[in-house]
Amino acid sequence: MPVSMTPLAITAYTATSAIGHGLTAQLDALQHSRSGLRPNDFSSTPLDCWIGRVDGVEDTALPATLSAWECRNNRLAWLGLNQDGFLDRVQAARARYGATRIALLLGTSTASIGATEEAYRRLDADGGFADDMLRPAIHAPHSLAAFVATALALEGPCLTISTACSSSAKVFASAERLIQLGLVDAAVVGGVDTLCDSVLFGFNALELVSPEPCRPFDASRNGISIAEAAGFALLERIDAAPDALQLLGYGEASDAHHMSTPHPDGLGAELALRDTLARAGLDAAQVDYINLHGTASLKNDEVEAALVSRAFPTRTRASSTKGFTGHTLGAAGIVEAAIALQAIEHGLIPGNLGGDTPDPICGAQFAWRNEQQRVDVALSNSFGFGGNNACLAFARAGFAA
Repeated sequence: MPVSMTPLAITAYTATSAIGHGLTAQLDALQHSRSGLRPNDFSSTPLDCWIGRVDGVEDTALPATLSAWECRNNRLAWLGLNQDGFLDRVQAARARYGATRIALLLGTSTASIGATEEAYRRLDADGGFADDMLRPAIHAPHSLAAFVATALALEGPCLTISTACSSSAKVFASAERLIQLGLVDAAVVGGVDTLCDSVLFGFNALELVSPEPCRPFDASRNGISIAEAAGFALLERIDAAPDALQLLGYGEASDAHHMSTPHPDGLGAELALRDTLARAGLDAAQVDYINLHGTASLKNDEVEAALVSRAFPTRTRASSTKGFTGHTLGAAGIVEAAIALQAIEHGLIPGNLGGDTPDPICGAQFAWRNEQQRVDVALSNSFGFGGNNACLAFARAGFAA
């Protein structure tokens, strides 16, 4: 079992998704049970489904100094970075520690593949990319992290993590290791994924996309709603900000059961959960709220609901928030971490939007409607394809396990 870790301070965080730009908009949507899902108006050819599309991405312009990075994914990243004073907080950390002492760790599942799709749709007469698409940096898996490193003027370790839906949860774990080893003094973590044909038609080919708004943990659920989002957080040593929210622990596991189906007993997910509690020095009874992975696919929800029922007391509250945001893929970890942090800050347990007819497998832990209560400790689950599982534990300032 892992040894307890020293908590890290979360000195800034932000999220932008289909329910709005920044934390104020996100909280308002959660409080009023307002979904951001809409009928698909994005794909290059019709596809009958609902999506979580971020308003304003098309109208966002990169600064002239960053124009070489122009693509929809980086525009969404830039839109996200400009919320909640996040740029100023990173600038202050850079002045405090130095540009080489801040790591940048970002999760994504597709990076800027949407730009590459566009380039192939607009091949010139010779079969090559159009002149305006001849920018190799945006046709690469590392394009997001390289863009954000340039935008934030960071020169420390820079890493792209792409483990499907757990990508931007696993960045917290990598950040803790880098800080604990003394390689850096702080880390910017997060994730961005934009809508593109590859994910819309790819998930549809797997028969995982619902023709209606997704319904996590509903008895009649029939698939996911693909979405996009951007989110970021700044992590520092706890002594730098003792009054900040805390990252208490993390757990990672790979069950390697199937390319797109979880282990039937949730083995990898349970290993990640156990490691999180051990590293955070927590007992399951101390967890007040769990933001579930809850994609509204048949098997994933079944396995996760069973895990919650056997691992937590009935007082622990649990819900999926993908009925609000949709499944933001590589950005899901950071968006749902932000929701867990807001649950702590505002005492809000978001209801499991879309679960109008609860699946009987769901236990008494499930919050089907919004609840207001004190939250000291919140978990966030991210379980990706291939059995890439991650779990994060957060706590309010001053919490002692």
